[in-house]
Amino acid sequence: MQGTLREIDLWSILKLIEFGQRTGELLIQSYSGKSWFIFFLNGDIVYATSNESHRLKQFLQGIDLHQVLTEVSSSNFSSNLAEYGQIWALLEANLLSTDQATKIIQNMVYEVLTDLVCLYEGNFSFHQAIALAPQLTTLKFDLLAEDIVKQAQGWKELYQLIQSPDQCPTLIPAQPNTPINHTSSTNINRWIDGKTSIRQIARYTNQDPLQVAKSIFMEVNQGTMAIAPASSETHYQQASGLRITCIDDSITICRAVEYILHSNGYQVTSISNPVRALSLVFQLKPNLIFCDITMPELDGYELCAMLRKSATFAQIPIIMLTGKDGFIDRIKARMVGATEYLTKPFREKELLTIVERYLSISKPIIK
Repeated sequence: MQGTLREIDLWSILKLIEFGQRTGELLIQSYSGKSWFIFFLNGDIVYATSNESHRLKQFLQGIDLHQVLTEVSSSNFSSNLAEYGQIWALLEANLLSTDQATKIIQNMVYEVLTDLVCLYEGNFSFHQAIALAPQLTTLKFDLLAEDIVKQAQGWKELYQLIQSPDQCPTLIPAQPNTPINHTSSTNINRWIDGKTSIRQIARYTNQDPLQVAKSIFMEVNQGTMAIAPASSETHYQQASGLRITCIDDSITICRAVEYILHSNGYQVTSISNPVRALSLVFQLKPNLIFCDITMPELDGYELCAMLRKSATFAQIPIIMLTGKDGFIDRIKARMVGATEYLTKPFREKELLTIVERYLSISKPIIK
């Protein structure tokens, strides 16, 4: 099983592996070159890692055991499993307890899944293989998924100032030559040096990355701390508070639109229930609306026509989302007053181009 994340979303892939009780390894690669590996036993997750280095040492720092890595070898494991081998070597040498090792593996899996929940473009391949052995713990994706999605939502709330756990905070004195006196993040201050990422700080202090990010968010918001910009993959640009609403019964499409547009500075609200959308959109008062055509109970054509009857949305750009690229669909979209349409699946650049086109200047409805 292999393909691109435009063909099938990662959550569906993980559910298929779990439902099929597959044993093997899943490789995911982003177009920027980052890779993640997830290892399965009968559909359960045994271990997950990425091509990031020094993860284990940083997790051991959080429990004051980082020095023991010099005493172990993982030569029997491949490069992408080196840290897994080191964990087992530490266990066998009684330098790490079973509970500590289990917690580290669980945290590594959690980190990988949290990274992947926001990945919408890239390649994947699943290879059936002999199970990774020995196993210390197994995790069911179905039991983790809800919490992972909540974590992703929590990160979105910080997007105004923090867009990635890989950003590096730095302390700022309140006044020149004045000592810094923080209260909310005292236990992490020793790691705030402009070079250590939020993710690394969480590992060093044995804390949840989102909670660390929230503490840093408060400090940055108060002007007592600064944070380096996110990488090009997650760079956030201010967009003058422009609001966008995406109405689509597909959670995958909603999540993709949210991630892409949030990362580029837009305020985005997704609504998966078209009937509920009709009332919510009047409360949200968006500057632009994406609306799926094929939805249950109330399709996109009907919804668009209803919105156009209101003076509030008479001139607001309404972009129809369609899985078809047919002449009849275009005619129907024009008849109900749609501004334009966007064919699914779409790329990030296509989505941003159409948003910038209609939010940069006021555009009339197409004739």
